[in-house]
Amino acid sequence: MAAQTLLPHGRKGAPLSRAPCRLTALQAIELYLSAYLLASGLDRKSLRGLQHDVGARYRLAAAHGLVLRKRTADHLGHLTASREYVVARYCPEMTASLSQINRLIATLDELATKVKQCIGDRPKSARA
Repeated sequence: MAAQTLLPHGRKGAPLSRAPCRLTALQAIELYLSAYLLASGLDRKSLRGLQHDVGARYRLAAAHGLVLRKRTADHLGHLTASREYVVARYCPEMTASLSQINRLIATLDELATKVKQCIGDRPKSARA
């Protein structure tokens, strides 16, 4: 919700104005994947070892049954390959060369929906 709230505050032709939305969306993507992996039984230590690699998180999540559209899965790999989290966090003035904000929000929305559905479908004992 934070990324969606920040999205309208960005100005056309001013990529730096969208930096807060971008960083929040990237953090939320990482957190949704982490929540799915924890709910799937992955231990916290293994999860921390992945650092901010959303591509690796997605590959693990897919191995545990998370199914996303091909375009979304490809975008998660691209986020890692282009080091979007690092750029968004430490060099926000360079975000003009990264993913389109609409693509980033679409990835976040699909991931949020699927993870909420999957975690909500599990018995409470599997979520503990």
